[in-house]
Amino acid sequence: MPYDTILHMRGISKEFPGVKALNNVDFDLRKGEVHALVGENGAGKSTLIKILAGVYRADEGEIWLKGNKITTHGTKAMLDCGVSVIYQELNLIPYLSVAENIFLGREPLKGNGLIDWKTMYAKVQEILEPFKIEIDPRTKVYTLGIAYRQIVEIAKALSLDSEVIVMDEPTATLTGHETERLFEMIDTLKTKGFAVIYISHRLEEIRRVADRVTVLRDGEKIITDDLKNLTIGDIIKLMVGREVKEKYPKEDIPAGDVLLDVENLTKEGVCENVSFALRKGEILGIAGLVGAGRTEMIQLLFGYQKRDKGKITIKGRAVQIKKPQDAVREGMGLIPEERKNQGLVVGLSVFDNVSLSILDRFAVSGFLKGKILRGLVDDIIQKISIKTPTPRQLVKNLSGGNQQKVVLAKWFLRNCEIYIFDEPTRGIDVGAKVEIYRLMESLAQHGAGIIMISSELPEVLNMSDRILVMYNGRIVKEFARSDATQEMILSYAIGGDAASLKYAKEILGERV
Repeated sequence: MPYDTILHMRGISKEFPGVKALNNVDFDLRKGEVHALVGENGAGKSTLIKILAGVYRADEGEIWLKGNKITTHGTKAMLDCGVSVIYQELNLIPYLSVAENIFLGREPLKGNGLIDWKTMYAKVQEILEPFKIEIDPRTKVYTLGIAYRQIVEIAKALSLDSEVIVMDEPTATLTGHETERLFEMIDTLKTKGFAVIYISHRLEEIRRVADRVTVLRDGEKIITDDLKNLTIGDIIKLMVGREVKEKYPKEDIPAGDVLLDVENLTKEGVCENVSFALRKGEILGIAGLVGAGRTEMIQLLFGYQKRDKGKITIKGRAVQIKKPQDAVREGMGLIPEERKNQGLVVGLSVFDNVSLSILDRFAVSGFLKGKILRGLVDDIIQKISIKTPTPRQLVKNLSGGNQQKVVLAKWFLRNCEIYIFDEPTRGIDVGAKVEIYRLMESLAQHGAGIIMISSELPEVLNMSDRILVMYNGRIVKEFARSDATQEMILSYAIGGDAASLKYAKEILGERV
């Protein structure tokens, strides 16, 4: 069956100071197809999409849309041309409602020029209906969990009636069932002739949802082919230029003394009577669905919020953690789920971000020991392979995976005893995941204790020594690594009874 090509990007090149981000890249998109765009972090995916969206202007190359050469530039111009991008880092205004975010600048008006709220709310419900998720259009976005914010972003793009929709890691924060609903919506979009560019590091998703795949590596196109012609192993090898044999480099490390002991940590509406211990050399996995209270519980532990009750003991000594600075002084480091909002100052350089956590140790009478700091930062950049032309490169110009490594580097320099990793590999490619796993394993070998929150069950199963499952703000089950299965973890994450186990098997069967 012949396809009508809706988008042509020809000979696209883009260079930043010290970095050739794209070199003569061709990309095309057909009506009614999902075209996956994959590659390691830093391969050029985000740059290509930002050029399509009008955020960047290509140094060389052309864009043709529906047979017409694009001569205007800018994000507004590309939106008007029918191109919508749902970025991995969400772009919502937290103190506006769901409806106001979706129709910002395009609010339906009454004859008297006032906003027609009734019509706007009805349109929101119509757009959200395929998700089978009820969100009150009047709800302020800041009160929503990150999964629901992602759905609002998708709804905003769909409300524009765009013919080309770009989805950048759209399922990174969704549960398995929410992911399947998204895929069903994408299938519907395909049947209606919409064209979707789908960016994801979850290669099993790509096989489920995409028709073709383009692989980028080091700013160049390696291949475009039908997915039926490629295995996941083929795609990984094309992405990294080598075979990745060991996805989860976990070793058995004997657990040492108790580092952290948490007793009855409670905050109304967040979590209730959470108790657990963390030992030296241990990776403690925390599993659960979005909304189970995992991140919120960790924020209580780290001092972001005030707890109602609970006792925290570090190395046998009761400690008072009322704010994050207290947690840092007690030897804790947090790699947060939302790195741009909570882990980085994107307008500062790599050097500035990495050195933030240790400035107090290298200041004398208000003056920094710059030479020593520079040496430490240079060493950690090399050690964990941050791809940056110079430590003075602005963090906002790095790929998502390298931004995550900057967050890691900040705490590694602090030499913490307790590390909290909240979704450590969200939005990170296969090769970079293995690097981060090895770094976590190295920390454990040197006696650190690690708490790892993850929504990816294979990650939890393969990298944890013990696994805690949270449901509705409580820890409902603890597994030894050898006793855990995906079905058992998911069954407790959705309720813990026999019906939940049956439902968990059905969900996992869908995803397989």
